[in-house]
Amino acid sequence: MTEKSATATTSSGESIRFIPVQSTLYPWLVTVFVVTFLISNINATKGVQLGPLITDGAFFLFPLAYIAGDVLSECYGFKSTRRAVYIGFVMAILAAVCFYIAIWLPAADFYEGQEAFAATLGLVPQILAASLAGYLVGQLLNSFTLTRMKAKSGERGLIGRLVASTVVGEFGDTVLFCIIAAPVIGISTFSGFLNYVVVGFVWKTLIEVVMLPITTVVIKWVKSREDYVPSS
Repeated sequence: MTEKSATATTSSGESIRFIPVQSTLYPWLVTVFVVTFLISNINATKGVQLGPLITDGAFFLFPLAYIAGDVLSECYGFKSTRRAVYIGFVMAILAAVCFYIAIWLPAADFYEGQEAFAATLGLVPQILAASLAGYLVGQLLNSFTLTRMKAKSGERGLIGRLVASTVVGEFGDTVLFCIIAAPVIGISTFSGFLNYVVVGFVWKTLIEVVMLPITTVVIKWVKSREDYVPSS
């Protein structure tokens, strides 16, 4: 049986069928997109201080998720990207449920890491809700903005739509996350909340702008590999 064939024959001569797998980069990009989000939720439980900047252990991962989101949107369109976002959302919920079940299960007598395990993987429900809501809204806004701009301008203006979609997506992500998470981490004043939103939004947006050269290179590579036909 060849790799592209959907049929085969058993040793007894019986014909059997398999669903053929299309050769495309889409599932690889979705995997990177989803796994990055899952890892980010775990890394984010660690507070990190780099000079005057206080952030979390996932700060270096989120650009990868947004690069993957931009590539998916630019190359495969809104519907395909929305599917990837929904997959990531559901998988994050599944991971959280599995973590809670594992924490709830009685620890073996010889296991001494229960408290550390629970502290690391026992995500605070409100923080988890903030992360999921911010991810869902931010990524959908990012993809919708990018694809709508592409529908109007065609292939021209890639950098412009990448920047604009980043601003819209990151703003929605950051504001929603901060609204839900701020009370949990002790932010009780409007000035503190505003600082939390502005710093997070500016930091994330700047990082994505810095990463634009990589994003554009990946987009061009994916298009060349996928026999991409430019829109008129």
